[in-house]
Amino acid sequence: MFDRLELLIEKDNLLKIKKKKVLIVGIGGVGGSAIVSLARSGIKDIVLIDYDTVDISNINRQVVAYQSTVGKKKIDVMEKILKAINSECKIKKYDVFLDKNNIEEILDCEKPDYIIDACDSKDTKMEIIRQSLHRKIKFITAMGTGNKIDPSLLEITDIRKTKNDPLARIFRKWVKDNKIKEKIPVVSSCEVPLRKGKVVASSSFVPNSAGLLMASYVICDIIDKEGRV
Repeated sequence: MFDRLELLIEKDNLLKIKKKKVLIVGIGGVGGSAIVSLARSGIKDIVLIDYDTVDISNINRQVVAYQSTVGKKKIDVMEKILKAINSECKIKKYDVFLDKNNIEEILDCEKPDYIIDACDSKDTKMEIIRQSLHRKIKFITAMGTGNKIDPSLLEITDIRKTKNDPLARIFRKWVKDNKIKEKIPVVSSCEVPLRKGKVVASSSFVPNSAGLLMASYVICDIIDKEGRV
């Protein structure tokens, strides 16, 4: 199943990948692409956290979104996708909104090796960063992918080096105000947003490309290759 990947990274590294557990928060355009890519890269132990259902507006960019899945729970749709990729996947689902009231209990129970933060909530992102740093769990968080159209301007970097990303601006200030010294790895686009407004515009390629970058970050870290912050 993973013969072509094994040719690229060698058998020992593939075995390392198969032993890791990844917890992902948010199964949208970014998160869905990330976790599907990780499953195709050999990750078998997966924790899905998302409380949302598929909406028709998701169809333009989310791997869980089809006309046939509108109204269904994203974690349930994603479980079927992952099992179709690899029937050996061990999947744990949390149909919850992750916040400070439940994150500690979930992390105590799951003990992931990596956390992929692809959620929309600023408060949740902050709590994920706090808990990851405190527990020394490796993580990467997604900044804004809406209102942008050029996936080539995405990059993996430290939060302090981001630019032209309104969400990242908030987090740069938060990191400074809280005197956080550790690196905060993020995926961020330096493209100037094409528009402003309460309703965020989106494409299929920028969020999904961000998810692929997050997946590559995790895999490169596991096999100790370049690609990390």
